[in-house]
Amino acid sequence: MVDITPIIPADRQVIDTYAPGHFRVSNVLHSGAIIVFPDRTVAWPVPEFAGLTVEHFAAVLSANPKPEVLLLGSGARMQLLPSALRKALREQGVVVDIMDSPAACRTYNVLLAEGRLVAAALLAV
Repeated sequence: MVDITPIIPADRQVIDTYAPGHFRVSNVLHSGAIIVFPDRTVAWPVPEFAGLTVEHFAAVLSANPKPEVLLLGSGARMQLLPSALRKALREQGVVVDIMDSPAACRTYNVLLAEGRLVAAALLAV
């Protein structure tokens, strides 16, 4: 048998599971929307996807170091981020990749295993 599980340092935040209304990150259950950084997970008090503004990304914009890429999990289905919001975030040094939250969870773990500086802003499914 060959183990293909990526080696991720123990102090990193790994997304274990997602389910309606919550996520499990490094064996800790989080309800609602969250932002997962490699070293911590924080609650993300946001409205629905359509109500997102630059201010909702303050934790990401003030992170030190700032993530190379922000995965934005839009919930159960992929949605489009308004171009003005995407542009405003890019102007502040944050590249956003939008996908449904399940895909964002998987992608975050892969990028984390590659040693990338990544964060995931996730709306619950």
